[in-house]
Amino acid sequence: MRVLSIATLFPNAVKPGFGIFVANQMRAVAARGDVDLVMVSPLGIPPWPLSTRAPYKALKDLPEKSDDAGIPTYYPRFTTIPKLGGDSNPGRIAKAILPLVRRLHEEVPFDLVDAQFFFPDGPAAAIVARELGIPLTIKSRGADIHYWGRRDSPREQMQQAAEQAAGLLAVSQALREDMIALGMPKERIGVHYTGLDRERFHPIERSAARTLVSAMPGLEIWNIGPLIVTPGALIARKGQRLVLEALIHFPEARLAFAGSGEDEARLRAEAKILGVADRVHFLGMVSHDVLPQLLCAADVMVLPSASEGLANVWIEALASGTPIVIPDIGGAREVMKDPSAGRIAERTPDAIAEAIRDILADPPSQDEVAANVHRFSWGKNAENLVQFWSDVLDGRPVHTGG
Repeated sequence: MRVLSIATLFPNAVKPGFGIFVANQMRAVAARGDVDLVMVSPLGIPPWPLSTRAPYKALKDLPEKSDDAGIPTYYPRFTTIPKLGGDSNPGRIAKAILPLVRRLHEEVPFDLVDAQFFFPDGPAAAIVARELGIPLTIKSRGADIHYWGRRDSPREQMQQAAEQAAGLLAVSQALREDMIALGMPKERIGVHYTGLDRERFHPIERSAARTLVSAMPGLEIWNIGPLIVTPGALIARKGQRLVLEALIHFPEARLAFAGSGEDEARLRAEAKILGVADRVHFLGMVSHDVLPQLLCAADVMVLPSASEGLANVWIEALASGTPIVIPDIGGAREVMKDPSAGRIAERTPDAIAEAIRDILADPPSQDEVAANVHRFSWGKNAENLVQFWSDVLDGRPVHTGG
């Protein structure tokens, strides 16, 4: 089959870690050899003069086609209005990419249009699929439903795209239920769990990993006391402030934030106010080559997000042998089926601290923790995705289980 897949969250030379999990999935699909996969990753560039500022200038200068993500990818540009124009991005994306996809479709026809996120990718892909007269599939991952689904215009666009789609996917059973609650057709919604790069994410003896990351330039995390790691963008939805407040209960522990974002200055100020600044490491963006060692070095990974579908980093931390503390959101209970995986905790500093204390008092072995994600791999993920596409094209019912 020949598949056109659209993903606004996808790596490029300027942001190599941006949507790396989507690239991992699509590389695994391409490696199978039974799908002619064409990736299109639209880049949002604001009008002048904003387009001359970082990071937009660097994005604007990227080549139109590149294999920097490990798979040949087209990077067409569309006009976006930062912080204001998100609701109307799907129409601008479709307008920007239609000339390219029409040309590619004329050269070798596509069988299917696929969107890797429900918003803005889904409604944009719906326009493309209508123009080309071929089936549409859309995948939801969490924030696209939980954030955009609360806004009138995006929700209406997503509902219309869902009605048009021949098949829909969610990254967890819980997210599937959220999609059904938005009025999406349940008989067309399957569950597609994330994958895992087992060559990267596997247990490394914790003290050895801690010694390694403490010596890495740019990390230099003290090799003393328990280590708590919180990965992810520094934005309010991820709940890093709650981890800072929980840290007060552990005077010997250190906390490492692995990510960057608009909340960094506020979090640094909060750390000073709480008197823990000397025990908090702001690591910035941690490369995918370093993240496995950092997760292995941690005694516990804490991520108190307000919403997730089924976060890849949950699976990556567990595969590294590190127990996790997360709220009861998305697919948390689909992953946390054994106490060795960690704890589900309310989004309060006291509840998070209690969960961390439980783990530190009786830590499971790294192998016990890693066993919780034995069923995850990018190979299985790709196999299930290709089977889903095949079912859609052959008119078979969508398998609605995991």
